[in-house]
Amino acid sequence: MDNLAHTLVGAALGRAVGGRELPASGWIGAIAGNAPDWAELLLKPGLWTRPAGGDYLIYHRGITHCFVGAAVEIVALTGLIALLSRWWARRAGVPPPPWRWVAACVTATVASHLYLDWQGSYGLRPFLPWSAQWYYADWVAIVDPFFWVVPLVALAWGARRHWVPALVYLITLIGVITLVVWRRDLVVWWVQLAMVGCAAVGVMGWTRHWFGVAGRRRAAAYGLVVLAAYAAANAGVSVVAKAQARGATIQRFGPDARWAALTIVGRPFRWEALSASTDSVAGRGWAVARHLDHPTVRAALVTSQGRAIAQFARVLAAAVDSSDGGVRVSLWDVRYHAPGSGAPGWATVQVRVR
Repeated sequence: MDNLAHTLVGAALGRAVGGRELPASGWIGAIAGNAPDWAELLLKPGLWTRPAGGDYLIYHRGITHCFVGAAVEIVALTGLIALLSRWWARRAGVPPPPWRWVAACVTATVASHLYLDWQGSYGLRPFLPWSAQWYYADWVAIVDPFFWVVPLVALAWGARRHWVPALVYLITLIGVITLVVWRRDLVVWWVQLAMVGCAAVGVMGWTRHWFGVAGRRRAAAYGLVVLAAYAAANAGVSVVAKAQARGATIQRFGPDARWAALTIVGRPFRWEALSASTDSVAGRGWAVARHLDHPTVRAALVTSQGRAIAQFARVLAAAVDSSDGGVRVSLWDVRYHAPGSGAPGWATVQVRVR
């Protein structure tokens, strides 16, 4: 999911796990919750500057997002935070937090990053470096405003009673609501109403002091329970959507064809069915040829860019263009593009072939 969701969910999870035993548990959770992403930048600086490039498609959600990478990140972060906590405790003249609470907080929040990425349709490769197989839960969209507002409200309820944190949470909440309402072309109406309702409940809980600092652990835990129930509800409804997608695929292309029920940003509990045979891809009301058996396309697939998109794509399609005097092959992942679109952009590469 997006880094705002990783940050807020990580902070809430860190606060729920660390509680009073671990000072700054929310901050630790927010940092550790983004560890697989910022570890990418340590291994491959500048990776996110070209999100349409082959390097991004290969390395993003790569070794830092697998079980082995997560284990290394947990050990490294636990050691670093434990050392910093002991240094701070000596300066403050207080007992240092037990390392087991540091380890529990870091482990839970790093693991949450992998879970949140897996639950969508972008996918995860958890068994790298031994297997590059992608796994997709197809439950929740890669961007979901509920994963912003719910942990944000839970964190605000547990904040100290001062105007500075209140202002920070209020500005963030207003920004999220504004973004959701502004993108009404993407976000369904009931989600917009739900966001306004969550904001109203958040402000009410703050003004009436439902939790406060003493109850911050419970507030964070309640927010995570709500998110878990929401994700579980999506997972349950997705069973029906997946069964329908599979049935439509078998009816159209036979039992050996591939199918997917893709999550839709801004429309929870809705999925887009995708069916793919060896030579074509189809959705509701459209179909496009894949052209993967074309000799020129096969030549493009052995290049570095071609191998990158082939490794990344869930449903790969291609088009050959020789209108400008040369031969250019466009390769794209159909799940992220309108049918037949080979224009440069996200999850699309263009390869010139002699």
